[in-house]
Amino acid sequence: MHFPTYIAKRYLVSKSSQNAVNIINLVTFLVVVIGAAALFIVLSGFSGLKTFTLSFSNSFDPDLKIMSDGGKFMEFTHEAHEQLRNIPEIAYFSREIEEQVLLTHQHKNHVALIKGVDTTYTHVVQTDSILYYGNWFDRELNEVVTGIGTASLLGLALNDYMNPLRILVPKPGKGSITSGSTPYNEVAVTVSGVYAVTEDLDKKYVFADLATVQRILHKTPEELTGINVKLVTGADVAKAKEHIAEVFPNGIQIKDRVEQNDALYRMLNTENMATYLIFTLVLVIALFNVVGAIIMMILDKRKNLNTLFSMGATVRQLRHIFFVQGLMVTLVGGVIGIALGLLLTWSQMILGWLLITPTLPYPVEIHLANIGIVFGTIAVLGLIASRIASGRISEKLIMEQG
Repeated sequence: MHFPTYIAKRYLVSKSSQNAVNIINLVTFLVVVIGAAALFIVLSGFSGLKTFTLSFSNSFDPDLKIMSDGGKFMEFTHEAHEQLRNIPEIAYFSREIEEQVLLTHQHKNHVALIKGVDTTYTHVVQTDSILYYGNWFDRELNEVVTGIGTASLLGLALNDYMNPLRILVPKPGKGSITSGSTPYNEVAVTVSGVYAVTEDLDKKYVFADLATVQRILHKTPEELTGINVKLVTGADVAKAKEHIAEVFPNGIQIKDRVEQNDALYRMLNTENMATYLIFTLVLVIALFNVVGAIIMMILDKRKNLNTLFSMGATVRQLRHIFFVQGLMVTLVGGVIGIALGLLLTWSQMILGWLLITPTLPYPVEIHLANIGIVFGTIAVLGLIASRIASGRISEKLIMEQG
């Protein structure tokens, strides 16, 4: 066995003659273990929270969305419709049109976006998972589905035919308003269901039949603001985008889920990085204990170092002894800390002992990437700390005990 490594292993498991040094070594080891466990638990908790947050938007957003790259509206011809149907990566697609409207009900008003969708929309988006109560609208009965936030603001009730919800849309065109005419189109609808996703979305959209919305907006059946696409399971997203781009050669943009929620993904990634850096800073401070413990061990073992030096060991070899010892302390402590973090995270996943609400356990996830991040961070910081501490050994320090 390599000489410095052999001595380092002996120093790692043997007790010092001074009790204070033993206590310092124990505390240092526990700090590394707790620091590694804490970093892993925080990263696992953030991974679970990220998945939990994105689950709301993923249940609302399609796999791909086709939109106009220039103006608000795009033209979707019958020929393009047939070409889109023949793309093998596409399972379903749904046409939609969005426009800002004024909702009014019993002297209460609210500005929202009306989203007109066709009958295929329920195959593209999991509407059953977002419905809070009621049913999806029936296009024959002039019904709509609102968010729970909108329903609360306007005091809406399901199937209230006596007090319908009124949707007001400004009339298109130019010029002054003639006497006796109204500047807006109005349609009375009933609420068949209420959806719940997030607080912002619950106040933002009202779902209605595509043909009805196109009619009140004075748009033709070919005029749309977007097309929602559901891909076949396991489909290549990049290849699907290429095939769709061939159908619409000019003036469109195709967004996947990440691109549809780029602000949300950037926020979550930034928060994840900030959390990692904060806990890494805590680990940096904690690993100063490793530097102090190694220096205390060096001072405690000066007689032994003098003996080894007299027997022919070089200063470099003596430094390597304590460098390896410090690295062993951090790596062993890191492995035990990760194992402890895995155990606690697994117990949370199975038992759910930490709750956000009385019925909702705090979401956590175990990822191999997080294990690698924690171990790599501990290894790098331990290497730096060990190098700094072992560098204190010099010939002058050794000969002082001679």
